[in-house]
Amino acid sequence: MNAGMSPEEITAEQALRPNSLTEFVGQQRVKDQVDLLLRAARERGTPSDHILLSGPPGLGKTTLAMIVASEMNAPIRVTSGPAITHAGDLASILSSLVEGEILFLDEIHRMARPAEEMLYMAMEDFRVDVVVGKGPGATAIPLSLPHFTLVGATTRAGLLPAPLRDRFGFTAHLDFYDEVDIAQIVLRSAALLDVEIDKAAISELGKRSRGTPRIANRLLRRVRDYAQVHGQGRVDLAVTKSALDMYEVDEIGLDRLDKSILRALVDQFGGGPVGLNTLAMAVGEERETVESMAEPFLVRAGFIVRSPRGRSATAAAWRHLGKTPPAQSLGLFDSLE
Repeated sequence: MNAGMSPEEITAEQALRPNSLTEFVGQQRVKDQVDLLLRAARERGTPSDHILLSGPPGLGKTTLAMIVASEMNAPIRVTSGPAITHAGDLASILSSLVEGEILFLDEIHRMARPAEEMLYMAMEDFRVDVVVGKGPGATAIPLSLPHFTLVGATTRAGLLPAPLRDRFGFTAHLDFYDEVDIAQIVLRSAALLDVEIDKAAISELGKRSRGTPRIANRLLRRVRDYAQVHGQGRVDLAVTKSALDMYEVDEIGLDRLDKSILRALVDQFGGGPVGLNTLAMAVGEERETVESMAEPFLVRAGFIVRSPRGRSATAAAWRHLGKTPPAQSLGLFDSLE
């Protein structure tokens, strides 16, 4: 959960999270759907159906899971797919749940296959079979589970097998936020952090936050630090631009990793196509980091395209780096902008 964030960043991010659906900014369609689901469950006096949340990192999947627990007045257990390496790990968690508890399983697509198969029965029949002994003498003992609600989160919904996806009663995809919603989030976070900030600075942060609340909040904290050290504590447009330039966040929100990917594609591979593993090695990052942290925005912004042959830079990417696209690429890539 929150891969790549330091403990200090996680603590700061948690302090800014909304605690209810009314405080949650943006994603109106998903909010309305979740609200209806939870209100109906409360009126029936039963746990909610299982919920699957998908979308790029930083859009609020963990926050929504916490809000589900708060709205249902239920305890929440938090774990992640990579932490469940054996079916026994999952059985231990499930057997310790209480009636109505929320089990939040982040990065659910990275769970071990044996545990995944155990989860099918747990979600549908609220029981698991615990195997006692080994070999021919092994015995499966059915264990009843309390009715719980699983909230799964994934950045790679396509990696979930159909039998698992079908067992969720509600599936929601979170999209990138528009600048208006990001501005509201920055304004709310600034108030919580006791930061004086101008409207122009809020707008600038919105433009450079890539439609992602987590990034907006992180940039706000860095701009606050810059204003404290190099200014008078107040965040205005000039302070914001100077701070973001210092942290290598350009005018549309591309950071060091994003620009490293584009430069590798353009300078080292002539625009591509190039395989993901090779591209990740070229920028010194893990494949998962490139694929889940950088690619979603770069594709959405029209800077790269993905194909069976690999990743390619578009004409817009060449121009953003101040370079002239190859003549043979103009027709294809211009059509994708």
